[in-house]
Amino acid sequence: MIEVNIAENVAIVQEQIVSACAKAGRNQSDVTLVAVSKTHPSEMILRTIDAGLSHFGENRVEESLIKVPEVNQQVTEKPIWHFIGHIQSRKAKDVAPYFDVVHSIDRPKIARKLSELAQENGKTLSVLIEINISGEDAKHGFEASNWKTDAAVKEMLWKNLNEITNLPGLDVRGLMTMAPFYDNMEDTRPVFAGLAELRDELQSDLKLGLPDLSMGMTNDFQVAIEEGATIVRIGRAIFGARQ
Repeated sequence: MIEVNIAENVAIVQEQIVSACAKAGRNQSDVTLVAVSKTHPSEMILRTIDAGLSHFGENRVEESLIKVPEVNQQVTEKPIWHFIGHIQSRKAKDVAPYFDVVHSIDRPKIARKLSELAQENGKTLSVLIEINISGEDAKHGFEASNWKTDAAVKEMLWKNLNEITNLPGLDVRGLMTMAPFYDNMEDTRPVFAGLAELRDELQSDLKLGLPDLSMGMTNDFQVAIEEGATIVRIGRAIFGARQ
């Protein structure tokens, strides 16, 4: 197996973030780098912490129940854990106590469930609303590919967002999306620009504060940053191929 130089990979990604921010006239401190550690062992997460990162993303509940406490017990300052995967209702009970941020609120039912669980755990859970802005059938999230042209889609989306943002125990920080995979990352630009436009409209219409846009992964995060991403989710560029 090829040894992964995590410290070097982190430095490269951070340089690319700095470059993308400079191109967009933004400050590097406005972008949070979440290292997507799914499928990778705790030992690699600890090496990434040594390289200076403190935000980690997981997408499998069963895997997280082992890794999150395992890592937390071996560090003096616990990292910030982001859940980025699809949440099944029966597994929501394990998401609320283990994670600090949830990126994948994709239906009102799961938002209500997490609201109840957060209150039971005596915490406020930071969440992002997952939006299917590209219209891909395979993607989770609230349908919003044609929100500007279909009044019914816009009305339903506004209704759902208004309900979720008023749930106790949840701090709705913004929106999340996944762009289709393209060989040329420039092709993702309309997706990221579309999410930013939707966020701005929601903030204006519903009088909400939605500061965060979670968008951009290894293949396209530079473009996402140029279009306003405040959180990028990077796995392969840091950890190498999935194990």
